[in-house]
Formats: sequence, structure tokens, C-alpha cells
Amino acid sequence: MDRKRTGLIAIGICCLSLMHCSENKTPADLIIRGGTIYTVESGSPTVEAVAVTGAKIVYAGDLKGLAKYEGEQTQVLDLQGKVMTPGFIEGHGHFMGLGYSEMNLDLMNVTSYEELVEKVKAAIAQAQPGQWILGRGWHQDKWTTKPDKLFKGFQTHELLSSVSPNNPVFLVHASGHIGFANAKAMQMAGVNQLSVEKLSTDLGEGGEIILDNLGNPTGLFNERAQTLISKHIPENNEETDERALELAMAASLRNGITSFHDAGVQRKYIELFKRFKSEGRLKTRLYVMLTGFDSHLLYEWFRKGPEIDSTGWLTIRSIKLNCDGALGSRGAWLLEPYSDRPDFSGMPTLPMDTVLKISREGLKYGFQVCSHAIGDRANREILDRYEAAFKENPTQAENHRYRIEHAQHLHPNDIPRFAQLGVIPAMQAIHLSSDRPWAIDRLGEKRIKEGAYMWQSLLTSGAIVVNGTDVPVEPINPIASFYASVTRQTLNGQPEGGYEPAEKMSREQALKSYTLDAAYGAFEETLKGSIAPGKLADFTVFSKDIMTIPDSELLSTDVAMTIVGGKILYEKK
Repeated sequence: MDRKRTGLIAIGICCLSLMHCSENKTPADLIIRGGTIYTVESGSPTVEAVAVTGAKIVYAGDLKGLAKYEGEQTQVLDLQGKVMTPGFIEGHGHFMGLGYSEMNLDLMNVTSYEELVEKVKAAIAQAQPGQWILGRGWHQDKWTTKPDKLFKGFQTHELLSSVSPNNPVFLVHASGHIGFANAKAMQMAGVNQLSVEKLSTDLGEGGEIILDNLGNPTGLFNERAQTLISKHIPENNEETDERALELAMAASLRNGITSFHDAGVQRKYIELFKRFKSEGRLKTRLYVMLTGFDSHLLYEWFRKGPEIDSTGWLTIRSIKLNCDGALGSRGAWLLEPYSDRPDFSGMPTLPMDTVLKISREGLKYGFQVCSHAIGDRANREILDRYEAAFKENPTQAENHRYRIEHAQHLHPNDIPRFAQLGVIPAMQAIHLSSDRPWAIDRLGEKRIKEGAYMWQSLLTSGAIVVNGTDVPVEPINPIASFYASVTRQTLNGQPEGGYEPAEKMSREQALKSYTLDAAYGAFEETLKGSIAPGKLADFTVFSKDIMTIPDSELLSTDVAMTIVGGKILYEKK
């Protein structure tokens, strides 16, 4: 073969090779490397690099495999030793409540009744006469000093009313299940010693106006009784709703939350979410539960069916039923009376016949049912209704993924029923850190140890646990809830070794509860929740390795960056 022909053949082989390389090179929009990347994929729990095209992951693997995805226009993000996980999913919260909590009085950290009153006094100084003063977050069991005057474990309104004679005040408990009104607000609502008997009768089951020994209203309105005051508060307008939504998205991004399960949404907020989506303004992915308080809304959606968004921004396929109260307000529905109020066992806030009816309708029309239950009786009653609906409709119940929201206190006999029935406990680990020191007074030692915050027992039995914070009941910070999950301690590090330490989650379980298992709880595990090709490019970047650092360092970890759909939407400065 002559030298000229040999040269031509070599050139041809080189050209073919270059053409082959060109054909196989598919530059990505974004490459992320330079840190530890946890995938929450069992086959490859960590990778060295991720490549993203558009809103989806196209590669997750070692550095050698990146060559195919690097191009002139590819953005390269160096993690500089930080840690990246799938985007954290808030498994149970209240999105507009989060936004409005940023606009109203934040009482989460007040340590006494007197401090609460001082905050209200300061707000009144900036307000107009007659303007409503609204706030949320107080919790009498967390105060370091107790008021001199208490009734049924709560403060009374006189001190609050003394600083607010011309402004109606309504302050919602951290749990959201009890509200505190001043005299002006009660006057506007027509609540007084002469009217309370009729008002209580009209309320029916599921609400309580707390009265003193002389029959005077103390200012405390439990469960449905809150509406006696709240219906007099001026409606929010379109401008304030938009502002609250913007604030909620910003708070989510600051805290590494890329998706949010919104637990109980009313009609006007659904329309607001839809408008923001159509305008390309949503920055947090929303999984919406229709509020069970509006039966017209439910049956309207039953007629038209779920809306499942393939892009992952806004899906509406769930229903939220509120079935009992909270431990803090002694509204949680118990099998036996409260240890610190032996005449009372809490109460249902929804008839169990309604739970059964909606459970049947959910199966029929393709909607997931998510029922709030904190007390052991509420959990048992709901499991019973779910089970009845499943047995009546076994085909429709094959992949129901019905949930119980909170599942905070369970009778030991009911713990294995979650896995047996395929019911998902959507639990908020941070509630243990906040509530456990005083919850023992409500339930007593035996009930606490055998049935409260039973994460590991549920996981071991085969249940899938979804984590979260119940924001604005608790701050949205997922690091605090992750810390509670793996330590079972208060945020002050007490007690050493944690409360009921056998119920701790492992780090791997806690991460999964905030990512892949949370996605499963919304039927979205093929779309998000782990780092794998084909899934949404939603990531949370942490300043420290939350999977390996000592427990004592977890709470000093920051969210360094939040990436949604391949776009960096938050970066800590």
C-alpha cells in the first residue's frame, strides 16, 4: 500500500472517529462537582458529579463520565467541598400560613405571658385605633415563667386587654388549634358571659369556649370555637395574598425546601397558585391537599378529577381532613383522659362518618385522603375508617397511599396497622424536640414511652414515614427536624442520649424521609426525591456533611444553596 493511500485511510479513520465523538457528545446546561453528593439511590448512594439539561438530571456518576456532557456553554458549579442532597421536601406544612407568619407577629420565641403582651403593646404603637393585631406561635408550656392567674392550664385575657383597649387582638397558638382574644375582639364578636351558652350550643361538637369558674370567657377559644373570633377579622386581599406567597417561596428557598406538601388549601389560594404557575412565578413545587372544611370544593374536584402536573410544579390530588386537635391545647382525641386534666379526653373535630364517606369517595374519584390525627383514639378511629373503605373497594385501594398527618400518639396495637394497610404516617420530627418535655404531663410516662413519636417502630414494621415541620406551627428549618429525627433531643441538646432513644432514625432514614419517601407520599417518587438520570434537578446544598458530622454540629449547618429545576434560586451570601 503506498504512502499516499495510507495517509488517506488514516485521515478517514480520524474523521470517522471525530464524527463519532461529535455524535456522542451531548453538552449539558449545568455540571455540578467538587463535593460529596448523596443520591438516596440504593445502588449508588454517592456520586462524584451530576449533569443537568433543562430541568432534568442527565448524568449522575464519577468524574470520568463527565466528558460527554462538557461543552463551551456548560455552566460548571464547584461545590468547594460542600454536600449536596436531593432537594428537601416539606412533607406537611401550610404554605400561605408560612407567608402570613412572616407578615404578622411572630410569637414563637416568647418566654412568658408578659413578653407576649409587650410584643402586642409594641405592635399597637405602630397601628391605627381599631386595627386588628394578629399573631401566632405562643405556647404556654414553653414559657419559662408561668402567669399568676391560670385556668385549665392557660393564661386569661385581662393583662392582654389592659394594653389593647382600642384594638382587637387575636393570637393563634403555635399548634393552630387554639386562639387567644382580648376583650375588644370578644366584644366585636358578641362573646360575653350572657352569650356563651348559646354560642357553645351553636358550635356543637368540636369546639370549646374556655370559661372561668364564674362563667366568664377567659379569651381562649379551642378548635372550631376560634371561628367565633376569626370570622370578624377582615379578609386578606389579593395584594396581601400575593405578598404572602412570595414570602413563603423565599422562606422555603432559604431553608433548602424545593417541594412543599400544602396541608389543607382553600379555593382562593388554589386559584392564586394556578395563576403564579401560568405566569412562571412559582419557585417552590407544590403538592396541594384540598381543605376538607369546604365540602363544595371537594365535590367540585371529585366531578372533574385530580390535576397531576407532569412538570412537577403544581399537583392537586389530595384531601386534608382535620379530625382532632393538638396536645398543647388538650384537643387531641385520646382513648383515656389527659393525665393533667382527668375530666377530659380531647375531642373529634369531624364526625367519623364523614371520614368514612370521604375515604370511599377518595378511592372512587382518585384522590388521596390525608387525615390530621394526633391522639391515639383519633388515629385508631381513622385507621378503622380507612380499613373499611379499602375492604369495600379492594381494586381501587391497590395504590391508595392514604395518609395520617402527624400520627403523634399511637396505641401500641395500632403501630403495625400503618404498614399492614399501606397508610403513610406523615410525621414532623421537630414536634418531639418542642413538645416532649411537656407532653409527658399530658399523657403520662407509660403512654409516652409506648406510643409517642414512634418513628423507628413504624419504619421497622414496614411503614414509609414522611418528615416535615408543620410550618408555621414550627419553623420550616429542615436541619432542626433532621436533628430531632436522629437525636430525639430538644434543640438545647437535652436530654443526653435523647428521649426514648430506641425510636431514633438513622441518618439514612432521616434523609430518605425528607426526600424519596416524602416524594412517595405524593406519588412523585419517579419524578423527584433522589438524584438519578431522568429525575428533576432539585438539589439542596449544605455547608457541612449532615450524614457524617457529630450530632452537636448539625444545628450549626447552613443551607448554602437551593437549586430547583436546574436553576440556582438561592445562594447564601
